[in-house]
Amino acid sequence: MLKTRVLAVLLAGIFFVSCAKKETFDADAQARADEQIIKDFIAKNNIPAVRDPSSGVYYQIVTPGTGNVTYSNNPELFANYTGRLLDGTVFQKSTEPIKFRYSGVILGWQVGLAKIQPGGRIRLIIPSGYAYGSSGYGNIPPNTVLDFDVDLIKAQ
Repeated sequence: MLKTRVLAVLLAGIFFVSCAKKETFDADAQARADEQIIKDFIAKNNIPAVRDPSSGVYYQIVTPGTGNVTYSNNPELFANYTGRLLDGTVFQKSTEPIKFRYSGVILGWQVGLAKIQPGGRIRLIIPSGYAYGSSGYGNIPPNTVLDFDVDLIKAQ
């Protein structure tokens, strides 16, 4: 009798699991949605941003900076930054320069930083796939486009 009950519970569990709707993440659909969100945002706010064709990251070089940093060497960088959601909510802001390796930041930063040199300033509007993706991070929701102002102070 106990074996019959256990078998019935197992079969019911298998049935419910097999009937459960499986959520699948469609990265291409998210990238298309992000692209439209970014286009609307830059149009509404008159941001003269340029689209990086390989990543979909939009950027505005405010100041190019000077130097000859080779980012493929994974330099140690120092920067000040402000990170915002597109509604203007600041989710993080450095009060002192942060130190990091080029390869240790989100892909959107890697795309943008490679376009400037020390002393440069760039605004990055980053699609979710080049930020924190479908996982989100801390108080950043999943699949969120991010807006950063980054001042690259130095590289070594």
